[in-house]
Amino acid sequence: MARALLVLSFCAVLSGPAAAEVAGFPARDGSRGEELVIYSTLDTPLAEPLIAAFQAGHPDIAVRYEDLLAGEIAARVIDETRAGKPTADFVFSSAMDMQLKLANDGYAQAVDVPEARGWPAWAAWQDTAFALTFEPAVLVYHKPSFPDGPPQSRLELMDWLRHVPQEMRGRIGSYDIERSAVGYLFLARDAEHFPDIWSLLSGMAEAGLQTFPTSQDIIDRVADGRLVLGYNILGSYAADRALHAPDLGLVLLKDFTVVVSRVALVPRAAGNAGAGRAFLGFLMGQEGQTLLSERLRLPAVSLRVSGANSAQAMQAALGDQLRPVAVSPGVLVYLDQAKRRRLIRLWHEALQGE
Repeated sequence: MARALLVLSFCAVLSGPAAAEVAGFPARDGSRGEELVIYSTLDTPLAEPLIAAFQAGHPDIAVRYEDLLAGEIAARVIDETRAGKPTADFVFSSAMDMQLKLANDGYAQAVDVPEARGWPAWAAWQDTAFALTFEPAVLVYHKPSFPDGPPQSRLELMDWLRHVPQEMRGRIGSYDIERSAVGYLFLARDAEHFPDIWSLLSGMAEAGLQTFPTSQDIIDRVADGRLVLGYNILGSYAADRALHAPDLGLVLLKDFTVVVSRVALVPRAAGNAGAGRAFLGFLMGQEGQTLLSERLRLPAVSLRVSGANSAQAMQAALGDQLRPVAVSPGVLVYLDQAKRRRLIRLWHEALQGE
């Protein structure tokens, strides 16, 4: 099968125990010349339709796809660049802050792709870093547990927590922000927009909050009723699971909804920057954005995509309720170690009722 996915290896990418899935997609025309190397946090099965569509238009390009954690991606790009070695040709990560740090520190190159000229101003920085998705934080809930509907705002959620039924105690979930980069980012943004966030977390803790490292951990438990609520969950994953889980519901809280993006860049030390630019242009184009939106359930940024699962549709429906995190050096504040230690300390204090 010419299009068959060849799983080449599972190998350690850092000195620690973490491993990366490395997958090879041979060139469709059978050639062995040009290769596109991708480092990405997007799971390999989700990336397959994107790679297939790209190779349909570039049959002479083989793809090496490395599914890595966000921190591993940043470390690989930095270490390989400093060592004078070629690194990935294209990097795609859900860690906005780490991606912007790479760009801000000179590890990304400016690219000129036609699709970037009409890109929303908030979604790009200096032709080096580009938001490709528009993913809100949502409240997920177990529908049978809320026949009259769940809380619709953080104040309503705080009120519900004061009177939480006994049978629902211990069945509320959110991120462990020390283990989840997106959970940390969502909470940091909450703290900027909602002064009572620590009271909200204290209320959750009193009701028996459980914390988890990933969105999927929480979504799975809400879908089958082990949890009744999940707070600040990545909406793209929740929406995809809800298509096949009738008891899983989700709400964009009406007071405000934080929106994050997966950010792409072409590294300065790319071995094949031309292929990296081609893949970026594909993902920013109408076909790539439509695939992200409709096939992967990752809402599109492009204003040329106007379906229900797009930034344009959500902004038209919700307006100022949405608070997207801009692709700018402003997100680097979340990497400041002193600020991170303070936020984690306040989080611990809220969970311990201090």
